[in-house]
Amino acid sequence: MAVEELQSIIQRCQILEEQDFKEEDFGLLQLAGQRCIDEGHIDQLLEIIQNEKNKVIVKNMGWNLVGPVVRSLLRNEKEDDKRKCHFLLLDLLVKLCNPKELLLGLLELIEEPSGKQISQIILLLLQPLQTVIQKLRNNKAYSVGLALSTLWSQLALLPVPFSKEQIQADDYGLCQCCKALVEFTKPFVEDVIDNKGNSRENEKLKDEVLKFCLKSLKCPLLTAQFLEQSEEAGDDPLKCFASEIIGFLSAIGYPFPKMIFNHGRKKKIWNYLEFEEEEDKQLSDSMASLAYLVFVQGISIDQLPMVLSPSYLLQFNMGHIDVLLQRTEESVFSKGLDLLENGLLRIEDSSLLHQYLEIKSFLTVPQGLVKVMTLCPIETLRKKGLAVLQLYINKLDPQGKYTLFRCLLNTSNHSGVEAFIIQNIKNQIDMSLKKTHNKWFTGPQLISLLDLVLFLPEGAETDLLQNSDRIMASLNLLRYLVIKDNEKDNQTGLWTELEKIENNFLKPLHTGLNMSKAHYEAEIKNSQEVQKSKDHCSLNVGREEIPNMPPEMQLKVLHSALFTFDLIESVLARVEELIETKTKSTSEENMG
Repeated sequence: MAVEELQSIIQRCQILEEQDFKEEDFGLLQLAGQRCIDEGHIDQLLEIIQNEKNKVIVKNMGWNLVGPVVRSLLRNEKEDDKRKCHFLLLDLLVKLCNPKELLLGLLELIEEPSGKQISQIILLLLQPLQTVIQKLRNNKAYSVGLALSTLWSQLALLPVPFSKEQIQADDYGLCQCCKALVEFTKPFVEDVIDNKGNSRENEKLKDEVLKFCLKSLKCPLLTAQFLEQSEEAGDDPLKCFASEIIGFLSAIGYPFPKMIFNHGRKKKIWNYLEFEEEEDKQLSDSMASLAYLVFVQGISIDQLPMVLSPSYLLQFNMGHIDVLLQRTEESVFSKGLDLLENGLLRIEDSSLLHQYLEIKSFLTVPQGLVKVMTLCPIETLRKKGLAVLQLYINKLDPQGKYTLFRCLLNTSNHSGVEAFIIQNIKNQIDMSLKKTHNKWFTGPQLISLLDLVLFLPEGAETDLLQNSDRIMASLNLLRYLVIKDNEKDNQTGLWTELEKIENNFLKPLHTGLNMSKAHYEAEIKNSQEVQKSKDHCSLNVGREEIPNMPPEMQLKVLHSALFTFDLIESVLARVEELIETKTKSTSEENMG
């Protein structure tokens, strides 16, 4: 019945001129063809399509049958005999139909599915799509761009596998699609290479390939995790895809040094390409991804001029590192850590000039590291952030260290980070006193820095528990200075500023400790009373209320806070004892 219905429509259309085909004829042909496919009359359908008398009809209307054929292929994945006939039918339609209509039809089919069917339909239609585009004589660049953009949009919907097991399983087919996309794109890259004359159409084609490469660098390659360097590179499909994309860029005239080092000055390197606003925003992510692939993964690193100094390379990568660290996905900002570490390890300690800190990214990157250290939920990445920040500090010259310390003390707003910086300040002072005199960590410059360290932000009202790490580090630094620097020598300038330190730091700290201890002792008494009544109640710790805590746990928290205050108090007492001993000794010497 379906075959007779289709033949009836064909016979009626055979007597019409091409321009007389009506929209309803297209719909009727599609419905009848769909029924033939559903009922398994593929052989008869093939016969009708191959009939020379139907050539004009198939050319103009046959593309409507591609959708039913493709959907049937997806439904009958395991029936090999049926699939063979379906593929034959699809190849025939691709060969005979109007390529312009067919292109739009294929792209509509690619846009339809979701989930795991995305990769299935992409893998199914890439070869027909390539064939159709190659048949188009006019506006080929536009067609290539439309196809690549559609394919990339669908590819971007697929989850990126992270572990080796996920990459090997490739449940959503992303890795297979990446491999197939490379083969799909190769002929168009070759077209650009073969037509190096500055024809407008060839430049447009080059721009479309460039756009696709830049998009691919962002997705999936920006979030992709690569297998360990020690493993076979050929076993990592995403790394292979990255290599091919970078190879395409080089082949069309955009080798990575030109791309990375000219980022931010794109008008000088994009001859014809006009980025849309959204694409322009994506460009920074793409360039950062490219920098990571080259410098950390070592893809095409041999293209890098050997004469470039490590500090020069770090300067150009710092903007890319900043972009990576600003992202919230662990898979992305971890690449920022790796790229920064890679650049710093090439540089000798204390050799990175302080002038580099005049470049914005050289200060925003360490601030990004602080965010990783304090906000990242993954302990290994927090530790890596801390280690890389220490490495960065080690590479800066003395004035650079000084400038960075001031910056981080003013911006970190985190007691633990401030304690870390204060410990670094102590180390620099120690080196200056023991080895080479350094004006940045002695005398007036040091006193200016100590003003940011030896004080309480809110005086006696400062939350001592929340700021305990910073306060302990400050007291330890002060104790060190009192022990190592005699009042007579006063190399650090401490002794001339002692009165200010006592007023801004030591006295308010005494008052704050007394207030805090009194508060927590009252809380302990209250908690003990509550424990007798076996009720739950809220508790104020560090100005924050912790509700419905069992009394036993409350007491544990409160005693822990008191222990912290006792520890601070003992160090404070030791510092004041040392100051008194030193000043008394100096007075006696002066009297003698």
